[in-house]
Amino acid sequence: MTAAPGAGSDVLVIDDEKNIRATLTMCLEAIGCAVTGASTGEAALAAAERRPFDLAFLDLRLGEQDGMALLPRLVAARPGMAIVVITAHATIDTAVEAIKLGAVDYLPKPFTPAQIRHVVDQVTARRAAEARVADLEAVLAEELPGVDIATQSPRMLAALELATRAASSDAPILLRGENGTGKSTLARLVHARSRRLGRPYVTVSCPTLSEELLASELFGHAIGAFTGAVRDQPGRVEAAEGGTLLLDEIGEISPALQAKLLRFVQDKEFERVGETRTRRADVRVVAATNRDLDADVKAGRFREDLLFRLNVIEIAVPPLRERGDDILPMARRFLAFFARAANRPAPALSAAAEQALLAYGWPGNIRELRNAMERAIILFPQRTLGREALPERIAAQVSAVPRLGGEFTLDQIEREHIERVAAHAATLEDAARILGIDASTLYRKRKKYEA
Repeated sequence: MTAAPGAGSDVLVIDDEKNIRATLTMCLEAIGCAVTGASTGEAALAAAERRPFDLAFLDLRLGEQDGMALLPRLVAARPGMAIVVITAHATIDTAVEAIKLGAVDYLPKPFTPAQIRHVVDQVTARRAAEARVADLEAVLAEELPGVDIATQSPRMLAALELATRAASSDAPILLRGENGTGKSTLARLVHARSRRLGRPYVTVSCPTLSEELLASELFGHAIGAFTGAVRDQPGRVEAAEGGTLLLDEIGEISPALQAKLLRFVQDKEFERVGETRTRRADVRVVAATNRDLDADVKAGRFREDLLFRLNVIEIAVPPLRERGDDILPMARRFLAFFARAANRPAPALSAAAEQALLAYGWPGNIRELRNAMERAIILFPQRTLGREALPERIAAQVSAVPRLGGEFTLDQIEREHIERVAAHAATLEDAARILGIDASTLYRKRKKYEA
């Protein structure tokens, strides 16, 4: 038997009227909630500090106390608790104020058991959606380490903010950016924060297939539509029903297929290849490209009307070379990820390696950085990775490496020398012997460098 919505939820009822508390308790317990009552603000705060409630019903008038003043205190005490305001004196102004202060809903008195159940259902559904988003983002962080929402780049922060705001709509989104910048991950983020979470997320890589096969991949085909079509086959559009469809590198599709895609984006209608029956699909389209589609339109390679339909919301994803503050934190996340996979401690980066990473132009963007860090983990077992652990094209970058006679402090020169010796020595003891210091002294110095 399926559990009732809200079953198992811990609910705090805050109302100075005993009859209201009793009525709410009866309604909530009937759908499987555990209920705690409180008649004053102090009692409510004490209860919230003792127990992590999922939901609270808060009366705005608690005798001589002001429930509105209690609201932010409850939010501060239990940030994860959803708070629903209840009152017999409902106005638009008080509803708006309550929402601004942290309430998730507003319920005027008198209310019915059905209304209470609906509120609990909504809160339960919202919590489930938030949990799915958190799970999906955790999976993405494991599958695509470093291509995540952790950024210090103003341009990337702006792209993430725009993607988050756009996620709540069903409007088509066009992601523009170079290869390897994380466009597909941003598309997943849009899906994860949309109402379509829980429905399919489907990707079609447009450049990898011929025109005929891509049409079949997208819209499906009927038996006998072409050689090898031995049965009816639905396409990715139908597979994405109710969810999100990412068209990766949309600029590579042929003019004929562009016309079919335009019809689908506009009207949600399509036909399978070799079939005359018109079908419909409720799919949110996100397109990604590394091409200058405006130039392609002028050159006649891309339909202007399709660009207009896809470009309702445009998000520009900046290249890695324009995200300087993100390069080293991202490199460390990659190192930690691949070190876990190799069952070894995550290595540090020497000052010289860091300078080389920062000086490099990253034409391959995040994908190139990921590959460089994976290579370093595989080929170099040292605890600190020097420039020699990087591919030659990266290690050869001119950087401010401390050198004798240069404008560097003794500490900088000592650190660089220690890290180079440690990188090549077989053991920590061998490195200490070469440096002429105790192994314990070397250990302390390297711990200081890693801090």
